[in-house]
Amino acid sequence: MSELPQVFKHHVFMCMTQRPPGHPHGSCGAAGSGKYFDLMKARLEAAGLTSEIGLTATGCLGFCQAQPLMVVYPEGVWYRPQAPEDLAEIIETHLKGDEIVERLAMVLTR
Repeated sequence: MSELPQVFKHHVFMCMTQRPPGHPHGSCGAAGSGKYFDLMKARLEAAGLTSEIGLTATGCLGFCQAQPLMVVYPEGVWYRPQAPEDLAEIIETHLKGDEIVERLAMVLTR
């Protein structure tokens, strides 16, 4: 019998799409998602959280106007970090404390 895959308490997906300069949708990559991904990874590793918090780089998540964009599951909360401090707050408040960071959470409408 094969072993079951790792089950994370939370799983963070960060858009890393890089479109050409001037593209009408813009891109999370051009908005700095790469540096946010690297910083989030380093902070999760430093805090010893990599066994309970998954972090995955993704392609386009579909809300290009909100760049850079990330979503945290299983809650399905969308965030658009604008500064490195935002990532620290998301880690402490949401990923460790199980509370949504309301000031950074996006309200999505159709």
